[in-house]
Amino acid sequence: MSSAPDQPTSALERLELASARIPFRYKVIAVWVGVFIILGFFFMAAKFDLPWIREKFLFIASGLQYTLLIALGGIVLAVILATFGALARISRNPVSNGIVGFYVSFFRGTPLIVQMFLIYLALPQVGRNLTQQYAWLPSGLNQALILEATVAGTLALGLNYGAYMTEIFRAGVQSVAGGQGEAADALGMTYAQKMRKVVLPQAFRVIIPPTGNEFIAMLKDTALISFLGATVASAEIFRRAQLVGKADFKNLEALITAALLYWVLTIIFSYFQAKLEAKVGRGYDRTAVAKVTDPHSATSRGAVVASVEAQGRQPDRRGKGLRK
Repeated sequence: MSSAPDQPTSALERLELASARIPFRYKVIAVWVGVFIILGFFFMAAKFDLPWIREKFLFIASGLQYTLLIALGGIVLAVILATFGALARISRNPVSNGIVGFYVSFFRGTPLIVQMFLIYLALPQVGRNLTQQYAWLPSGLNQALILEATVAGTLALGLNYGAYMTEIFRAGVQSVAGGQGEAADALGMTYAQKMRKVVLPQAFRVIIPPTGNEFIAMLKDTALISFLGATVASAEIFRRAQLVGKADFKNLEALITAALLYWVLTIIFSYFQAKLEAKVGRGYDRTAVAKVTDPHSATSRGAVVASVEAQGRQPDRRGKGLRK
């Protein structure tokens, strides 16, 4: 006699069986809804000044343009430095390798906020001392090294992230198979042509995901520029929240507003980063390739039919018309 299947005896087991019928994504959505309900409860219990948040929201949100400009300027500078730095790191030139090694070591070994203050406060003092000691130096050197807070912060972000991304780019370049470079050398390409046309396009598939993460992190690190004392005219999100919160003694409301804006920015750019990664890695996605190579899939059958039809229109070996 066959024994009857075990029946769930406890309420927990019955709940697990009922939960197994619900798709996973719906469970995740339910968890998010629960988290938002709990946060909403504490938000109301803390008695935030909602009218003040609505009144000052546009003023704080207007710093978005400066946050994006600073982050874009910083990531462009970082990508340029990382590209040349990675090529120098893998080269056999001791001068370029040593200079880039020092640059990476210094900017990875010191805090970002210290680097910002060095550029913002120390550079003008260096320029003043140099012009006083060496009369042959241009007189405008002192003024040229006096930078606004946003400019100094952008330079510091680019230099700092460029040092970290140098190692990312180096790993991406070295991930390309050595045979690719050998084939380029066999074709008579120069080193610059080989890197530009063969190695770097393939390395970008490895480089893009961590670069996107670095840009998202840089978006949030733009808040550090507020410690340099940026003016209201060029203040980013956190600086504006800081100023208006102190003025009205609403620091908590201002910081919550700034945090929500940074969160929304992160969600938006994370979405576009995922789309870009999917597009760049489409030819390397095993699941996508499996759909094409699977003989039972509609995509594969369509590709086979198209190939057969194309072959049927080709001339036969004797060159007497088209094969039917």
